[in-house]
Parts: sequence; C-alpha cells; structure tokens
Amino acid sequence: MSRLATIPPHQQRKRLSAALLFLSLGMSCALPVFGETDAKAIMAGVYQQDTSQDATLRATLEVTDKDGHSVRKRFTLSRVGSFGNGKTLVRFTDPPELRGVTLLSINQPGVTDRQWIYTPATERVRSVAPRERSERFAGSDFTYEDIAERSLDDFTYQLLPAEDIIENHKTSKVMATPVAPDRSQYKFIYYWVAQDVPCILHAEMYDQDGRKVREMHASGLRKESGIWGARKTEMRSLVEGTKSVLTIDQVHLNTGLDAALFTPEALEKNQ
Repeated sequence: MSRLATIPPHQQRKRLSAALLFLSLGMSCALPVFGETDAKAIMAGVYQQDTSQDATLRATLEVTDKDGHSVRKRFTLSRVGSFGNGKTLVRFTDPPELRGVTLLSINQPGVTDRQWIYTPATERVRSVAPRERSERFAGSDFTYEDIAERSLDDFTYQLLPAEDIIENHKTSKVMATPVAPDRSQYKFIYYWVAQDVPCILHAEMYDQDGRKVREMHASGLRKESGIWGARKTEMRSLVEGTKSVLTIDQVHLNTGLDAALFTPEALEKNQ
C-alpha cells in the first residue's frame, strides 16, 4: 500500500477547489492575443478564455509518492455561470473512501469564494474555512491555491526577456508577484505562455524565501467547442520529491445544467 493511500479521508477531502475547471480549460489556454507584449494582457487572456455557460467534466488524479507508489482518484465537476462568476460542484466517485464527498463553490468577482462540503460519513453539509490555501488538494501536489480561480488583480505582471521552446511552442515568460502577502502563499510565480495558441505550458512557484518549491507542466492540448485546454497537467513538489498528474477524461460544454442544484440546501438533498 502506498504511503499516500494511508492519508486519512478527512484530510484528503478538506477543501476541494471548484476551480479544477481552470486547469482543464482555463489554466492552459487563453484568448488569441497572438504577439501580445503586455504581460497583464497575456494573463488576462488566460483567465478570460472560458466563455461557456455551463460545463461538466470527468477527471482522474494520480498521486505518486517519493518511492514511486501511486494512488488514483476520480471525480466529476459541474459548473453553471460564467467562469469566475459561477457555481461549481466537485463530486468524488473513486476510491470508495472518498466516494460521494461533494464540494459546492460559489465564485463572484471581488468576493472571497464561498464553499460548502458534504461528507457521506456524517450526512451533513458544512461551510469550508478559507484558511487552507496552502494545503494539499486531496493529498496531491496541487495546493488549493494552485487549482483555484485566481483573481487577475491579486498579482502584478512583468514580461521577461526569454523565449524558450516548450512542447514545440515558442513561449513568453511572465513573472507574477502578489500585490500583498495575504494574496498568495508564493513570493512569485514564473509562467511560460505559448505564443501561437497561446497557452500556459509551464510554471514555477517560489516560496517566501525565494526557493523553488513546485513545477507545473501542461500537455495534451485539445480544442473543445472552440475552447483550448490541456488534457494533462503534472505538478511536482521539489522538496518532497512527489508528483501528481491531473488527467481530464471527458469535457461537455453548454448542456443546460439546472442552476437550482448548485445550492447548499440541494447539496445534501440530492445525494
């Protein structure tokens, strides 16, 4: 049995971020601002890329410890509303100890996201505190901040003089720095954005001591209903020597999801 498989279920499910859709559709790709030289405009395209009114996806999260032992988790994600101004449900389907755990997130511009979680063991819905940004998501190498819907104005951006080739794409390198320490666990983040799609293909995260602690790499770019996205995102924790791979198995957009299902009251009633 892997070391990660022994993590207690309540620790794994503490705060499941509804912004996984950002990884599947938004984190990877942006609006077609080809040749853009303004760093903030490049990053604005990344956040504004998803114009769908609702979305459903199935995904697999494979977490590997430093000894090479892996555990696999599966979930579905549903969202109504526009990206960054909507409601999202994340529901685990596997493994058995996580099955049925469901998170509701409500996101609005300029407002801290509100979240509620349902756990089958207690048959109760409870609100989720916002203090867990730097904790691991479901025992993985992604922290909750890493997979959250970032607010563009929480960072300042600088375009750096580098044009590396990543996944056969020429990229622009952008440095993102939090406007205040409470906006991010990181001191700064480097992003490599492809110039032809464009998409975020790689990122490096640095802690408050300036030490590189994580690396993210996106691959398997595909276009779904006019929206580009990565089907595989790998995150490595350099200090712990672990890695996690998020694979998007299916994506369905604009299918007419019922917004009435996305409330704390419905969260318990519809289990």
